[in-house]
Amino acid sequence: MSKYMITVDGQDYEVIFTSNFSISSHTFSVSDRMLQFNIETSLESKNIGEIIIPRTLMDGEFTVLLDGKEITYHLSDSTKVSVISVIFDGKGKHTIDIITNDVEHNSGGCLIATAAFGSELSPQIQFLREVRDNIVLQTESGTNFMVGFNQFYYSFSPAVADYERDNPTFKEIVKITLTPLLTSLTLLHYADIDSEYEMLGYGIGVILLNIGMYFVVPAIIIMKIRKRVNIEKLDGKYA
Repeated sequence: MSKYMITVDGQDYEVIFTSNFSISSHTFSVSDRMLQFNIETSLESKNIGEIIIPRTLMDGEFTVLLDGKEITYHLSDSTKVSVISVIFDGKGKHTIDIITNDVEHNSGGCLIATAAFGSELSPQIQFLREVRDNIVLQTESGTNFMVGFNQFYYSFSPAVADYERDNPTFKEIVKITLTPLLTSLTLLHYADIDSEYEMLGYGIGVILLNIGMYFVVPAIIIMKIRKRVNIEKLDGKYA
C-alpha cells in the first residue's frame, strides 16, 4: 500500500494506492482534473490496483485510461471517498490516468463562488458541495428547490464568473459579499435534519436570515444615513 499526498491551494489530500505492481511516480492536474500514475509490473496478467481518492479532491464521473486507452473499472464510494479498482494484463511500464468529467453544471456547482475563491477545491467550495450533497439533496423538497434554483442561477452565473476572472476588484467584492451566506449555511451543516418538514423549516429560516443580512439591514442603514443627512441639512438651513 502506498500513500500519496496531493496538495492543492494549500490543502492536503491523501490518495491511497494498493497494488501488486510498483508505482514509480504520480502527478495531479487541477485543470485537467486528472490523477496520473506511472507504474511498472512483471506480471503478464492479473495486474490489480485499488485507488482510494477523497471526494473533496476528485468527484463526479470517472474515466480510467491505461496507456491512453479507456479500460473498465469497478467503483464503490461513500460520502468521503471513491474507491476505484482496476485489473489489466501486460508486463512492463504503463501509465494509468484517472479523470473526472466536468459535471459542475449538472450537479449544481457554484460558478460565482468558484471564480471568487479561485478553485473548486477551495475549502469554501467544498463546504458548499457538502451542504448541497449531504443535506439539501437528501430530501425531496431540497431536490426540488435545487432544480428550480439551478435553472435561475445558470441563467446569469457564467457571465458573472467570467467578469470576476477579468476584474480582480470585483472578484474581491464578490468574495466579501459571499461571506455572510457561507456563515448562514453553517446552520444547515450542523442541523439534524431527518424529515421534509425540518428541511423546509431550516431552509426557510436560512433564506429569511439572508434576506435580512443582504436587504433589510442595508436598507435600515441607508434610511438612517438619509435621515441624518436630512436633519443636518435642516439644521444648516435654519442656523
